[in-house]
Amino acid sequence: MKLLPMYKKVLSAGVFLLSLGTVQAQDTLKLDFQGAVEIALSKNLDYQMQSNQMEVLKREKQSALASHFPSANINTSFQQQRGQQFQQIEGEIVVTNVTNEIVSTGLGLNMPVFNAGRRILDTQSSRLNYLAGEKGLERAAQQVIFDVSRRYLQVLLDGELLRIALENLENQKQQLEQITGFVDAGLRTVSDQYNQESEVARLESVAINAQVTLENDLWDLSEYLQLEPTVIPELTPVDPMNTLISFEGMTVGELYELALENRSDLEQQEMLVTAAKKRVQSIKAMYYPRLNAFYNYNTFFTSLDDRSLREQLLKIYPQNTLGLNLSIPIFNNFQTRLDVGRRKVAYQNQILQKESVDRKVYQEVKLAYQNYRAAVLNEQNTQVQVLAAEEAQNAVSERFRLGLSNFVDLSTANQQLVAAQADQAQAVFTLYFQEVLMKHALGTLDVME
Repeated sequence: MKLLPMYKKVLSAGVFLLSLGTVQAQDTLKLDFQGAVEIALSKNLDYQMQSNQMEVLKREKQSALASHFPSANINTSFQQQRGQQFQQIEGEIVVTNVTNEIVSTGLGLNMPVFNAGRRILDTQSSRLNYLAGEKGLERAAQQVIFDVSRRYLQVLLDGELLRIALENLENQKQQLEQITGFVDAGLRTVSDQYNQESEVARLESVAINAQVTLENDLWDLSEYLQLEPTVIPELTPVDPMNTLISFEGMTVGELYELALENRSDLEQQEMLVTAAKKRVQSIKAMYYPRLNAFYNYNTFFTSLDDRSLREQLLKIYPQNTLGLNLSIPIFNNFQTRLDVGRRKVAYQNQILQKESVDRKVYQEVKLAYQNYRAAVLNEQNTQVQVLAAEEAQNAVSERFRLGLSNFVDLSTANQQLVAAQADQAQAVFTLYFQEVLMKHALGTLDVME
């Protein structure tokens, strides 16, 4: 008996949609996990912005270190005076109406001698800010790796679910041919054939939906990696079955201690708190007197003097000044008090931020551990589930072949087997991802993982 016309249409539509992947695969990019991470790090906006900010922190650290050395400035000027000029000639002041051209130049050095430790505190603060920036950049890289892992593994899981769906569809097509033969031989009723045709059509839809899901998640990964619109990544598979249960037997407290040792964002917050405290101490130094040493060298040339430019600048008019400058703050309109208040608020806010991160780390570790334990148990249960479903499906298939079981029993056993296989694939990839999630929560996630 021939297939129903409607089934032919559904099957043709399914084959067409499944072939779209082949058409789009003309411009594919073979990509492994490490390559995906490298692309993401080079394109991720937050990571690149933090990388750029590191250059500013580096300059601030260099500037604070350089403040321990004298500042030097060379100045020079040219001016022309027209009108009455005062000259001293033979002990008398003579006023003449002439044009006087003057060239002056000088060198100034200034060296802080005492400023209540402000230079040292600023240097320490800027160094801590730079180190905190490095830790923040490290955590940002781990976040990118985590995001890529989630999308990468989801695409691989979609591919596995599509494979299961297509394999089941092919098996049921063969089952349909077998039932059709039984119907033609008068061993089965035509209703069994119609039911099987309906089941094949349903599985065709399942395969189409699995293909669409795969395409959508591929697009999500491509979008995160900012690939060209025409480029479809072809991912190198990983073996989730080789997942090592590396956190078995550890308690939440032990894992939290491990996170305290490895989480770079915790180290970052500790450094930022210390840096903010030193900034408060630094600005308080403005309440105290400041002592600076200075040296100035000045000379000039005037056109009213008949001697040469070289002689005037180097022999006649040079002046050397060496001294100390003591500045005692008395009243500056409460500007220092305002600056100290602002720094204190920033310091207190930084403490609150650190406490928030501390709580967040503990919550992330606890939640990741609970999900990890659930994933381990679920993966073990699905192994039993698949074995039982395979035995049941084999037994029902044999009974159906012998005419001792009906189509409903056969269909139910087949659906249970496929569901068990899908659950196992989901459980295996979930466990693999929970390993990644645990390492992310503990701060030990690395691109080579």
